Amino acid sequence: MKQCMDSENLHRRLKKIIGQIQAIDRMVDEDVPCEDILSQVNAAKSALHKAGQLILEGHIKHCVRDGIEHGDADKTIEGFTKAVERFANII
Repeated sequence: MKQCMDSENLHRRLKKIIGQIQAIDRMVDEDVPCEDILSQVNAAKSALHKAGQLILEGHIKHCVRDGIEHGDADKTIEGFTKAVERFANII
C-alpha cells in the first residue's frame, strides 16, 4: 500500500511522534507537572491523528478511486467503510 500515500511525509511525521513519546517518557522521570505531561500527550495524540488522516486521504485518492474505476465498486466501498470505521476509532 506504499503507493497509496506520501510515505516520506508519513515517515517524517512518525519520527516526530516517536520523539514526542520519548519526551513524554522523560517528563515522567523528571517529575514534570501532570498538566504539562497531559499537554504533550494531547500534542502527540493530535499528531498521530493527523498521520491517520494522511493515510486515509491516500487510501481515498488511490485505492478507492482505482477500485471504483477498475475493480469491484461494492467491494471497494465496503473496504472504504472499514477504513473509515478504523480511523474513527483512533479519535
